[in-house]
Amino acid sequence: MTDMIRGADIVARTLDAAGATVVFTLSGNHIMSLFDAAIGTRLDLVHVRQEAAAVHMADAWGRLTGRPGVAMVTGGPGHANAVPALYTALAQDSPVVLISGCHATWETGRGGFQELDQAALAAPVCKASWTAASVAGLGQDIARAFRIAAAGRPGPVHVSLPSDLLDAEIAADAVDWPAAADFVAPAIGLAEAAAAAVLGLIAGARRPLLIGGPQLATRPGRALLARIEAALHVPGLVMESPRTINDATWGALADVLRQADLVVLLGKKLDFTLKFGAALAEDCRVVALSPDAETVARAGHELGARLAFGCVADTHPAGVALLEQAAGRAIGSEAWCATANRLMHARPASWAGLKSVTPGKLHGLEVALGLKPFVDADPDAILICDGGEYAQWAQSVIRCPRRLVNGVAGAIGVSLPFAVAARFVEPRAPVFAVLGDGTFGFHMAEFETAVRRGTAFVAVVGTDARWNAEHNIQLREYGAQRAHGCDLMETRYDLVVSALGGHGELVERVEDLAPAIERALASGKPACVNVMIESQAAPTVRARDLGL
Repeated sequence: MTDMIRGADIVARTLDAAGATVVFTLSGNHIMSLFDAAIGTRLDLVHVRQEAAAVHMADAWGRLTGRPGVAMVTGGPGHANAVPALYTALAQDSPVVLISGCHATWETGRGGFQELDQAALAAPVCKASWTAASVAGLGQDIARAFRIAAAGRPGPVHVSLPSDLLDAEIAADAVDWPAAADFVAPAIGLAEAAAAAVLGLIAGARRPLLIGGPQLATRPGRALLARIEAALHVPGLVMESPRTINDATWGALADVLRQADLVVLLGKKLDFTLKFGAALAEDCRVVALSPDAETVARAGHELGARLAFGCVADTHPAGVALLEQAAGRAIGSEAWCATANRLMHARPASWAGLKSVTPGKLHGLEVALGLKPFVDADPDAILICDGGEYAQWAQSVIRCPRRLVNGVAGAIGVSLPFAVAARFVEPRAPVFAVLGDGTFGFHMAEFETAVRRGTAFVAVVGTDARWNAEHNIQLREYGAQRAHGCDLMETRYDLVVSALGGHGELVERVEDLAPAIERALASGKPACVNVMIESQAAPTVRARDLGL
């Protein structure tokens, strides 16, 4: 007798074979067969409270592991809730696979339950998006999604799975099961001649600079840039912030860019973050090494003759090829490297005097400096900094190789889902999330997910009762007399978390911050340290502020 297998079991077994043992999901009619099929596999279904949170968790997984994170949601409104979070992953070069259940194939065009052209809805924020067409091919659909998500410039991929395909049975020997090679794509290396050409341009420059794209905002990526800098004497950094050249991470980066005479873009797009090239000196030449031809072509269009060299190559292999081709030759400038690093890593002496002048509130820098020793104490610690003004202070003074930020998309609200996912990746070291009170409201319910799953982390929430980034835009663009509509309440978010089963702390004095963080860590629970803060603009640094 021929063994029969459901489509849902094909999907579950394929995910298991891919090593996607953690799946971030929210249940719904169209995917209940997948919940059933997970029984007997290694799949751990992490059941969240909102579909976008599932995608953000998959995004964090992808960034921290380098392997596609998996989110699984139901069709119609479930899928629609998940799609916006894909944009954050896309902008950050983060590998994500979104699996959405959907209406049955025979219902298409007939007004089926929650019928929606889901593939079309997700397409603008994905590398690829399609609807599965056959039961036998479901395994290949999943393998293809993994392959595309991780290949070249990583990013999100979506596949919709019609409910009738998941429920249908097929002979097991009729299934087109994917082989191990079907889950991965071969890397595009940097040819020796291309590597030699780039190194020749670096050797001919007096002030070369290497800028990595968001794909390198990982521990291995940062380590690669450090190796290149040490071996070649070419300063390197990762640009991953929507705040462009004002990213608090990199101090007086604007001045470094104005001094550089050659910029090597390693997987970094020439986009708004570099003011489409206007952030560079007028005579600065550019090398564009990118996994996709479109990005190289766009750099040529923006720069014209200033594009000295462009080549399609995968980001990490291209960096390794430069190291190998250089063969230990320090072709850059040690003096320039030191100058650039001083500009990017020094902080104004005046910051020593930045303290709160408001009783019962802390300055954002005081919070960041109070958190810093806890992050520095463990080399495996994970630091998550969300958007807004307050978290920029932590980004400016805390260096962490396992740091996640909201990313180039500029969307806020990712930090709590990121923290939940980070604990599944890192079982031991502390996980910290720095976020403002506006941001807290996006996914506060995921504290219940964290409590239920026992994923402990510490969220250091800055409460200034304001959408402060937008308030500062009003001040800059329209004046204080026209600032309105951005106020929040001084909510006891610590009590909200306590009510959800976590640990809560309220901090109103700087001397109480460290003990509160210590108690939060010791609790072994998902924790909220709710810090009342002054409403301050994010920091910016220029060479003049450093006396350089």
